[in-house]
Amino acid sequence: MEDAAPQGLRYPWDIPPEHGAEAIEVAPGVLWLRFPLPMKLDHVNVYALDEGDHWTIIDTGFASKKSKALWHDAMAGPLGGKPIKRVVVTHHHPDHIGLAGWFQTEFGAELVTTRTAWLTARMLTLDEQEVSPAESLSFYRKSGMDRDLLDKRTTERPFNFADVVTPLPLGYTRIKQDDQITMGGRVWDVHIGNGHAPEHATFWSRDDNLVIAGDQILPSISPNVGVYPTEPMADPIGEWLEACERLAPLARADHLVLGGHKLPFTGLPRRMEQLIDNHHGALKRLQDFIETPKSATECFPPLFKRSIGEGEYGLALVEAVAHLSHLYQTGHATRTLRAADGAWVYQRKG
Repeated sequence: MEDAAPQGLRYPWDIPPEHGAEAIEVAPGVLWLRFPLPMKLDHVNVYALDEGDHWTIIDTGFASKKSKALWHDAMAGPLGGKPIKRVVVTHHHPDHIGLAGWFQTEFGAELVTTRTAWLTARMLTLDEQEVSPAESLSFYRKSGMDRDLLDKRTTERPFNFADVVTPLPLGYTRIKQDDQITMGGRVWDVHIGNGHAPEHATFWSRDDNLVIAGDQILPSISPNVGVYPTEPMADPIGEWLEACERLAPLARADHLVLGGHKLPFTGLPRRMEQLIDNHHGALKRLQDFIETPKSATECFPPLFKRSIGEGEYGLALVEAVAHLSHLYQTGHATRTLRAADGAWVYQRKG
């Protein structure tokens, strides 16, 4: 979800590093690199932490020939030829875990992540589908998906996790809430987020002002918070708000936040307020809008306040379902199946 221009944030670097070819040192021994993504959000940030004779990297980008070539350029260039011996993954999404298995098998790197991230990613890489399963199509229909798009999804090969994620071999090192991990000459506290991805790891340095936030905390967009066919009655909005409210007291004005997308920034206390307020505001607009029954796709205008194209449609749909289902599960809305198209429609209570 795109935010209004966030107030009170500062961006120490206006221009990001060139994909794979260069790095910006954001703190002693901490390099910021960037890799391309083939979508509207066209990049992912990666961080390399100097361990003396090797590197720890945070997240990896998609698995593709282009990404692998750019990683070889990075290892020969800004990483100075030193090996990558540890890959720390913040969460299971493909742009973050895509090449973790490659680093394990090709370079002998250790994979460090949360249990949910590893189990989910490994399961999804093994679940390759030639056509969308009936459960997915039912979910889209009940969400009010446009008929033409639903027909396309019925016949087209769906996105498969394995298309952009290398196989994950057996074995990883688990991190969890309240763990400590040493990276780049610093001791970091592990704090777990939720909502955007289950058991999403963030890292808070005890030795300076760095926070490695993955996609849990981003500066100018709110991370996508969606409900998917795998768990249609999940409540990621509730989990998101709980995580934000739990992480907010940790925030300091001098924290330099290194996120998975966009630019590093300071002003974290204000940003945590904005992230919380953004979803409360969306829920309020939505509640006002569903005075008469509406499906998820009919709720795009009040949620996103802009036109939604086909490229963004899927993410918009799962986010609209998440907000409506939160209202339903917290007793602020009812839902019924509409006879005309089989879509769930939600209506404000009271």
